[in-house]
Amino acid sequence: MAFDEMKFKDIMGEFSATTEMIREVASNFRKDLQLGLKDVSSSSMRMLKSYVGLPTGKETGEFLALDFGGTNVRVIRYRLEGEGHSKIIRHVAEPLIVAGEYDYVGKGSTAEQMFDFLAKLIDDTIEGDHETKFYLGHTFSFPSSQDDLNNAKLIIWTKEFATSGVEGEVVNDLLTAALKRRGINNVEPVAVINDTVAVLLSAAYKNSDIYVGSIYATGHNTCYLEPSIHDPKGVGNGGMILNLECGNFMKLTPNRFDTAFDLKSEKPGEQRFEKMVSGRYMCELFGMAIAELLDEEGKHYDGLTAVDMSMIISDISENLEKVSEVIESKVGHKLEVDDLKKIRELASAIVIRSARLVTASYVGIIWQRAGDGEIVPQHVAVDGSVYEKMPLVQENIKEALGELLGKDAEKVDTILDNGGSGLGAAIAAAMAVQ
Repeated sequence: MAFDEMKFKDIMGEFSATTEMIREVASNFRKDLQLGLKDVSSSSMRMLKSYVGLPTGKETGEFLALDFGGTNVRVIRYRLEGEGHSKIIRHVAEPLIVAGEYDYVGKGSTAEQMFDFLAKLIDDTIEGDHETKFYLGHTFSFPSSQDDLNNAKLIIWTKEFATSGVEGEVVNDLLTAALKRRGINNVEPVAVINDTVAVLLSAAYKNSDIYVGSIYATGHNTCYLEPSIHDPKGVGNGGMILNLECGNFMKLTPNRFDTAFDLKSEKPGEQRFEKMVSGRYMCELFGMAIAELLDEEGKHYDGLTAVDMSMIISDISENLEKVSEVIESKVGHKLEVDDLKKIRELASAIVIRSARLVTASYVGIIWQRAGDGEIVPQHVAVDGSVYEKMPLVQENIKEALGELLGKDAEKVDTILDNGGSGLGAAIAAAMAVQ
């Protein structure tokens, strides 16, 4: 079959992100920040206080990091050496669920079971040393309310977690109780942060001039250092890091595919921005657009992923063998080369739109931090598979920065900070006690 040219052009137009469009998004993002700083209920973003500023880069000593963001949990013993240097002394990682053996996240699992398991991992990491004093930082990547750096209360489980007895509780209190049950009285949890905040702390420890941290992967979120807010306890420098939870930024215009997907999603009317830019959802939009091209509107293609989109975009072979292979196995159609080229164009357009919209959010923050003054030289720290591995992302971020910032774009770039969720937790612990 040959795709209808008019239909293809119409679909491609839906995923266009012009300079004017992303400039409006950046402006609206900045306005939403300004509204939230006056009254958080006026913003579409949560703008959660982290109760920590930036590290000095001189934090030193041995600290434990508990990285708890999904079913795979890591505990890492770090030696912070100052001047941005660190070493991993020991690293223990185990899943919270093993089919046929145990399940600490499903229905019927309890807080005591889960946190006793975490305490065991910590014990393994310190190799049974119950004498040496250790301070622990905790990256806990679930919606939580905080009123200081060490007091995070789980609001609601996400990611299909169903463990009872944790929602509404202070997670480090549950962890401390589990440590004591195991006879571990020398490990003291002193900090809880979100994974996005951890990325910013990790990057700022190693590099100067970093004020924005972002996760750009299966999901999407960003945090930044807001200089006008200060923690009375004074943990960190330059103000306070705000975890924006910007996946819920709503003041932008979705296309018809975005709208249709939102209506059938698990939580209609929520996380509009994330549904337009993250790896989890780009492949859903891609599948919907392919279905329309194939006159199969409403059909869902199981198993079509962001990795498939990456493979499709990367295929520069004459006959597009990889594209053909993906479409035949995941969509169930064998297409001619001309149509495969259109499929590749479509995947590229969806990824490019994502990169340009994400860049607009970064620029909104940069404008907000600059205020009426000049934009200062800075890096935006980014972690995540979409940023690191998806073709077209990094070059389109750079291009969009140029369009929105003009000459000031020379002062701004993005850098990869891989694995910051662990190191950031250790740094937060050091900041809490030094």
